[in-house]
Amino acid sequence: MSRNAPATPGTDPAMDLVPTPVGTAGVTWYPAHGQARAVALLGHGTATGVEAPDLQALAAALPRQGVTVALVTQPYRLGRIRTGSDEPSLDAVWTALWPLAAAPGLPVISGGRSAGSQVACRTAERLGAHAVLALAYPLLGPGSPKELLATGRPTLVLQGTRDPFGRPDQFPALPSTIELTEVPAANHTFDTPVTTARSTTMALITSTTSQWIDRQLARA
Repeated sequence: MSRNAPATPGTDPAMDLVPTPVGTAGVTWYPAHGQARAVALLGHGTATGVEAPDLQALAAALPRQGVTVALVTQPYRLGRIRTGSDEPSLDAVWTALWPLAAAPGLPVISGGRSAGSQVACRTAERLGAHAVLALAYPLLGPGSPKELLATGRPTLVLQGTRDPFGRPDQFPALPSTIELTEVPAANHTFDTPVTTARSTTMALITSTTSQWIDRQLARA
């Protein structure tokens, strides 16, 4: 499995093709630099795949903090098919891939963006996630507060202040285990007006996530 093989500078990491009950999924590994402290298993949303800027920014930043990142491409997107994007299918794929992330015996941070964050929320307690990372959680429409409030794990939500699927001020009262961080002027894909540099937004996302993961691992 390529999760332990360092990527060659200047090249894209290889994607492992993994059979699941729903079809073949893709897992792209970004190994931790030096001794690994945790694994972050992250999924994509419905509008974009793992090429989403926030997922790529985390895949570049977290390994430097000793966190191996595994980006999951769901079968429906990998095969460009119409089926397999329903909740039971998404959760079944996540469950099938979980042993790969848990195999090193390290804490696993379960997360993703939009629909991927919903999958992480729904399965976190059952699969034994150490914590949950929710990027652009779709509070309105496809998501619901119920999924987020039921993670049963420490959870970090990163939410754009212009997200049409739920602005930070539209979230219900959250328990102390769920932290909500506003991403100024960002929409659902964390795009911002031209006056705000994308690099600034991505730096906020990566630094906030890194610091939060450090706190979660300190309690391990």
